[in-house]
Amino acid sequence: MSDAGQDLHALFPQDAEVLHRLKAGNEHFNRLAERYHTIAKAIHLIEAKIEPAADETLEELKKERLALLDDVAVLIASAKEQAS
Repeated sequence: MSDAGQDLHALFPQDAEVLHRLKAGNEHFNRLAERYHTIAKAIHLIEAKIEPAADETLEELKKERLALLDDVAVLIASAKEQAS
């Protein structure tokens, strides 16, 4: 999977405005997004065979990435609810 496929805007295209608002005013979101991008890049490098890693390491990174996506989705839903 390419790095572009791991961009939060690509994963949540219908929520571009909400993502922008969160980036501009939510430090917790910014920390989650930064960690998400770091992990997504590490996964990409491992899957592309650029960086070596044990299968267990790759699986743990994927689990963390999914957990971060869940947290981001909760923040998006909360921000949308507050805007209503």
